[in-house]
Amino acid sequence: MQNTVHFILQGKGGIGKTLVSTILAQWLKAKDDTPLRCYDTDQENTTFSRYKALDVKHIPVMTQARTIDPKRFDALMIDILEADGNCVIDNGANTFSPLLAYLLENHCFALLEDSGRKVYIHTIVGGGDTLHDTAMGFVSTAKSANVPLILWENEHFGPLQSASGKAFIESQTYAENSSRVRGRVVLAQRNADTFGADIKKMNTARMTVDEVKASDKFNVMEKQRIKVVFRDLFDQLDKIDW
Repeated sequence: MQNTVHFILQGKGGIGKTLVSTILAQWLKAKDDTPLRCYDTDQENTTFSRYKALDVKHIPVMTQARTIDPKRFDALMIDILEADGNCVIDNGANTFSPLLAYLLENHCFALLEDSGRKVYIHTIVGGGDTLHDTAMGFVSTAKSANVPLILWENEHFGPLQSASGKAFIESQTYAENSSRVRGRVVLAQRNADTFGADIKKMNTARMTVDEVKASDKFNVMEKQRIKVVFRDLFDQLDKIDW
């Protein structure tokens, strides 16, 4: 993959945007020698920028008065356009609406595509109590941005199904917007005491898979479970028709 731009957009906080950003960045980095540039526009939780191995650049788009300065989004766009390579942009819940509005108002998706880049929006829908809000975020993004969507189904909060037991991907909400979905990735719910604890340990340390493999802070079984999780996620990403 070359010259792709990936925006991670979802208006609900704490749903896994940074996790998706780190997974995607590691997958892109592992694919080939194409340069990878990562950006963090989250103003409250700059977690993505703390992954030193991914060399994430923080773009401060909020002023001291706690307002969004659209001109600061210009810096992000200019940086993306200045060099070839793949880009991953993690965006916080507090800047979701301003960034999406900026991208649409300034026809940024067309600008990026005219410059020879393929643009994708990655949106996350969570299960359990997060389903309604995240599903509405999915709909809002699908209806407003005319670019391919990658749907990430996060089972960490529970099954992605309604109270009647109907799966999200079988719902009318999904059906009405499914033509926009280029691919799906499932963040499967696994044993919280083993897989869940290991992934949390890895994320808390802000480490990549390669760093975990080389670290003496993880035992052989922890490394094995993390490898299993990322092999599954990378396989799902490989199967998407980019």
